Amino acid sequence: MKTIISIVFCMIAYTSFGQQLVYKAINPAFGGDTFNHQWLLAAANAQNSFKDPEAQDDERSELDRFSENLNRQILGQLSRGLFDAQLGDGLQPGTFNFGTLSLEIYESAEGLVINILDTNTGEQTQIIVPNP
Repeated sequence: MKTIISIVFCMIAYTSFGQQLVYKAINPAFGGDTFNHQWLLAAANAQNSFKDPEAQDDERSELDRFSENLNRQILGQLSRGLFDAQLGDGLQPGTFNFGTLSLEIYESAEGLVINILDTNTGEQTQIIVPNP
């Protein structure tokens, strides 16, 4: 019995061939093909069941969107009116106050510089309009 098993084992070993195993990465982050990026991202997004709680749901009605758009337009028109009343025809050097915002406008070698300071929070930003 042992001889038959050993003969069968030898025949299997004689007829079997081995091959070299080669690993090829799929993910481009690990050396895979860069064209796989979009496919991997699409597959991951398709499997993602989590929703961002901060994301805006587009479940607002047309009336809500219309009223929001109207509010934006009215506020924009009011701010333009205040800006025109305060500054006249254009941006002139000086210091101006709009509620809690303080604007400082002056000329420099780089162009017209506008410093905006929120006096409540202390946040500030600078806008430079280059010379033509």
